[in-house]
Amino acid sequence: MFKIVKKRVLTPVTKLYEVEAPLVARKAQPGQFVVIRVSETGERIPLTVAAVDPKAGTVTIVVQEVGKTSSMLGRLEAGQSIMDFAGPLGKPAPLLDSGHVVVIGGGFGVAPILPIAKALKARGVRVTGIVGARTKDLLILLDELRESCTEVLTCTDDGSSGKQGLVTDVLKDLIGQGVHIDQVIAIGPMVMMRAVSAATLPFNLKTLVSLDPIMVDGTGMCGACRCTVEGKTKFACVDGPIFDAHKVDFDEAVRRGKMYAAEQRLAFDRYKAEVAK
Repeated sequence: MFKIVKKRVLTPVTKLYEVEAPLVARKAQPGQFVVIRVSETGERIPLTVAAVDPKAGTVTIVVQEVGKTSSMLGRLEAGQSIMDFAGPLGKPAPLLDSGHVVVIGGGFGVAPILPIAKALKARGVRVTGIVGARTKDLLILLDELRESCTEVLTCTDDGSSGKQGLVTDVLKDLIGQGVHIDQVIAIGPMVMMRAVSAATLPFNLKTLVSLDPIMVDGTGMCGACRCTVEGKTKFACVDGPIFDAHKVDFDEAVRRGKMYAAEQRLAFDRYKAEVAK
């Protein structure tokens, strides 16, 4: 069992947890993830590591409640425990040692770009952050991101913060202004990462994304997280999760992500009915 030492509500459906996991905290690097299980009969879900404190032996994760298991996790409070907390898994993000990197977080994707931005800053890299959400109230962890970025640009669908529009609109503005960019790293919804990839491809701008497909064991044994990269089958859990965006078959990845949508909705509806009772 892994004790929750701190809980922070970021939005009504987004929660931050600091979890006692000293072995994970000692080894985790930017870009890696953990697989958690809330209960003995529950599913295993991957969550990217948002921060680590090796001295305290804690790992920070951020969860957005979109289904049964994430909602079960979201109901846990400080002092309670998570049953399984396996990691660190996956390969660390390949980071530059110089230049200018634009990190892009869509929705709760801001959490996993935090350790990447922090590591880049420590290397002396100039970091620009772009963060997008539907409304201002759904923008998270901006203060923390600003600590590791030269500047942080926001955008919202309704224009309540920053530019009205999408993260790709802000990115295109930077490119159009002639700002030199050596690399883009985008993490968030699959459709957002696909759009970022499409925006940078004409400029041959190196772009990395973190794939978070359906996962089960997280060690390459089950094959549930397979994706196609440069025409070859890869497992996101062991070959990634960070991949060259321009080589990812996003159409396939989006389809695979929706394979069990009906079953997920059914399980979530049943869970909500149980909670309501």
